[in-house]
Amino acid sequence: MSGRETLSATLKNLIEEIKLELTQKEETRQEAHQNMRKVTSLSKQAILLSHQKRLPEAKGQLQKAKMRLGELKALAKEQPAMIYGGMFSAALQEYAEACIFITLIEESRFITPKEIELPPVEYVLGLADVVGEYRRLALDALREGEVEKGEQCLQTMDTIYVELEALDEAYMLVSGLRRKNDVSRRIIEATRGDLTQEVRRKALEDYLRSFEQRLEERNAARKG
Repeated sequence: MSGRETLSATLKNLIEEIKLELTQKEETRQEAHQNMRKVTSLSKQAILLSHQKRLPEAKGQLQKAKMRLGELKALAKEQPAMIYGGMFSAALQEYAEACIFITLIEESRFITPKEIELPPVEYVLGLADVVGEYRRLALDALREGEVEKGEQCLQTMDTIYVELEALDEAYMLVSGLRRKNDVSRRIIEATRGDLTQEVRRKALEDYLRSFEQRLEERNAARKG
């Protein structure tokens, strides 16, 4: 084999190795993105199921999401540059939101980042989104005539907002938190308005019912 042929063969082998490495990286990237989408989807399903008062099923979806996150973390060790990014952060936030929301419903406590093995940034951003889920809970309570439960939901929303708002320095450290807190404030104001209107409506309804009862009693007494 001539020197030129040897050089060509060497380059061919080198290109094949590069092609194989790039193919493997692309496969890893696709697998990671698939897992990220699945974590997001499973977390959303868990939240929806919890609103439907199907907590065992909701927790089952969270367990599946946790397994997918484990696979993502394993991939991150192999190709960290391929994993970490906007989509990965969004998946973690969705998972955090679901875990926090379901734990609040079931145990009336805030689950910690350590318990669900999440970075503090994604935990905080997921926590901010819980306010929106509690608005839905409050509205469901009002439709069912449970004003007191709606007020309890509002208190939880206020607690989350006030504590996150107190993290002044966090706005510099957690990108997107200020925007989410601004949204939370508007959601809380709307919910407070809905609750106030319902309380007034119920008070008027109770008054009219009491008034009608007194009229009936008075008319009955006259006939007697």
